[in-house]
Amino acid sequence: MTYESALKELKEVIEDLRNEMVSVDDLTEKVKRAKELMDFCKNKLRNVGEDLEGMF
Repeated sequence: MTYESALKELKEVIEDLRNEMVSVDDLTEKVKRAKELMDFCKNKLRNVGEDLEGMF
């Protein structure tokens, strides 16, 4: 998974939640997936930041 693909999917999940397009049964799974995607993106950004700090 790339940062861009994770961010795109996260935006789609958030849009579904905002538009109430998620059934109550699917809500828990959507929220869980959103958290996974946010964690992935945060870790990617953190790693890039650490790599950049190591260069200077």
